Amino acid sequence: MNSIEISARTVEEAIRMALKELNLTENEVNVEVLDEPSKGFWGILGGKMAKVKVTPQINPLLDTKSFLLNVTEKMGLDVEIKISQENEYARMEFVGKDLGILIGRRGDTLDALQYLANLTANKQNNLLEKNTDRLRIILDAEDYRQRREETLTKLAYKMADKVNKTGRKVVLEPMNPQERRIIHTALQNNEAVQTISEGTEPFRRIIIKEA
Repeated sequence: MNSIEISARTVEEAIRMALKELNLTENEVNVEVLDEPSKGFWGILGGKMAKVKVTPQINPLLDTKSFLLNVTEKMGLDVEIKISQENEYARMEFVGKDLGILIGRRGDTLDALQYLANLTANKQNNLLEKNTDRLRIILDAEDYRQRREETLTKLAYKMADKVNKTGRKVVLEPMNPQERRIIHTALQNNEAVQTISEGTEPFRRIIIKEA
């Protein structure tokens, strides 16, 4: 994202206008005051406007936020994005109204955006290969991830019970790595069954069978 120059009656007003146009906060930019405002003759004629140059800070998360805001704007959505980070994991939560279209059927749209967000966050530092410096972006909207985890955990328990009663394995629908991990974790202490993943992405799925 390039720098922008804004003129206004005061420096503060120029900064506010620039931040609004960039959709960033003051902590996410560098501000250079190019011109201080001045009053003209008798405070009326020949006055000079304030002028500032505002430059977004180089930050993979901010680049990703900007990318996602651009995408959602093209989708006709008015959203904000809240970011929280812990080590290499960064959670980016969409906040707004009617975000069902952003989530998609069983989270497919959200997962697609999450994939693109991870590419965007890691492209500048050439961190696409697995290593400890790679940023891992988790996108969420309307607490979908939490609700989906609860649904998958209940499914895991139900299918494990079915395996115990019938003695026959259960093959689940294809899931992404994050969702498969939920199933594995839910049943890791169940000594009566075992879980294995089979297939190739994006059709990799979990099989639950007797231990």
